Amino acid sequence: MNIGILCYPTYGGSGVVATELGKELAERGHKVHFISYSIPMRLKFSENIYFHKVQMASYPLFDFGLYSIALASKIVEVAKFNGLDLVHAHYAIPHATSAYLAREIITQEHINGKNGNGNLKIITTLHGTDITLVGLEISFLPTMKFSIEKSDGVTAVSEFLKVKTQSQYNIDKHIEVIPNFIDLEHYKRIDNDETRCLKERIAKHGEKIIVHTSNFRPLKRVDDCIRIFNEVRKKIPSKLLLIGDGPERSACEYLAKDLGIHEDIKFYGNLESFVEILSIADLFLMPSQSESFGLSALEAMACGVPVVSSNAGGLPELNLHGETGYIAEMGDINKMSDYVKELLENKNKYRIFSENARERAVTLFASDKIVTQYENYYEKVLKA
Repeated sequence: MNIGILCYPTYGGSGVVATELGKELAERGHKVHFISYSIPMRLKFSENIYFHKVQMASYPLFDFGLYSIALASKIVEVAKFNGLDLVHAHYAIPHATSAYLAREIITQEHINGKNGNGNLKIITTLHGTDITLVGLEISFLPTMKFSIEKSDGVTAVSEFLKVKTQSQYNIDKHIEVIPNFIDLEHYKRIDNDETRCLKERIAKHGEKIIVHTSNFRPLKRVDDCIRIFNEVRKKIPSKLLLIGDGPERSACEYLAKDLGIHEDIKFYGNLESFVEILSIADLFLMPSQSESFGLSALEAMACGVPVVSSNAGGLPELNLHGETGYIAEMGDINKMSDYVKELLENKNKYRIFSENARERAVTLFASDKIVTQYENYYEKVLKA
């Protein structure tokens, strides 16, 4: 197949999943064309991967850049010159809308006898905040609903997100649930001289290592991680490693300072790969207010790291309470800290949870299984 992929090229989960999907599809012989304003963070050279940059025109009349229109025009160009079979829009706003506009342009040109695929298909994958937060803004809601309904196929990364979309937007369109996935050859626990030295540097006295990663937005509740850690370290010598960056980082650094625990917390900022850190981690925290899937939790589980999370969104579909980790009510810092302490103090239970976490990642979320689901869905939509 000849596939166009629209995504944000940043550290967010939707961009990561879109990029990894494109790489896997290219390895299977499909031609994959990424269309965005910048090269996706994890994109690497491959014979079947192409990148097309969306150029933004600067004109004094416009106070704001017209990215949606520029993106639609680029999709038209790429589709005509490369014979795209379908466009896969990741994160609905503005990608699904731009894809719809591009398809209308291409269809009209085809009717008028010009070159172009008169049957270009659009598949939209819903990732989370595009539905639960951004799309509910009154300025976006009608366009969001229209774009989803006009897509030839729609997928969601969890059952929670599927139900949320259908209810919030009053949509009766079929939504296929295809969960996020992980490269198990990359995300696995590494035990070598490098990771052992890393652990010795971070936890010089054998402290337990707790990890959290996110984009530091308010809904990730990174401050809860710090408060949970503050309770845990009163009983268990430990370190907290925070990976990522965003609007709440400064406030979190001040909080750590105010609590007098800043020396036991490391803020690493954005890291392209942190398997080495997950390989020395004892536990992963995800106390989010909203989480449609929880890709970073899956990455931890694949490295055999149990997860203590909130019950937000699709997290209970990933993290099984009492098997791969524990789940508590969002905001219940005391309960989460109790769960962390229980796991870190009970060696036998910890070993079982660690094995269960890896096994669940292997059994349900391996990239070869999920990418095959996408391939089959593409073929179904193309034949419809």
